[in-house]
Amino acid sequence: MREINYIAVHCSATKPSMDVPIERVRDWHLKRGWSDIGYHYYIRRNGAIFLGRDLKTPGAHVRGFNNESIGICYEGGIDEQGKAEDNRTKEQKQALKNLLIVLKQRFPQAFIKGHRDFPNVSKSCPCFDAELEYSDI
Repeated sequence: MREINYIAVHCSATKPSMDVPIERVRDWHLKRGWSDIGYHYYIRRNGAIFLGRDLKTPGAHVRGFNNESIGICYEGGIDEQGKAEDNRTKEQKQALKNLLIVLKQRFPQAFIKGHRDFPNVSKSCPCFDAELEYSDI
């Protein structure tokens, strides 16, 4: 298993009205020339959690940190006008918290960070302060 120092939280940067299954995100990433979806987990609006890349395989979600991180993406993150918005559903919030608790038990040394909290990232992803929200995990 890889050494995991970070758990990176992302959003798919999609509108609440969009239906974005993991297969669509995987297709977007394959079209970019990647070998698979860039994330290890994907959380739908109904709270269902889907496995992306195997945890043993580095992701493609935070340049410079992929070898030492796990990537989690939730469906959503922008409003209908395309502006950043924390529009996670109650089910997504609970599923994400539960997944983070499990991952922190397995990788207690890992820091939970939002994509925007990594160096040289100019995105607002995941559209909320993940470090603050999950500081108690």
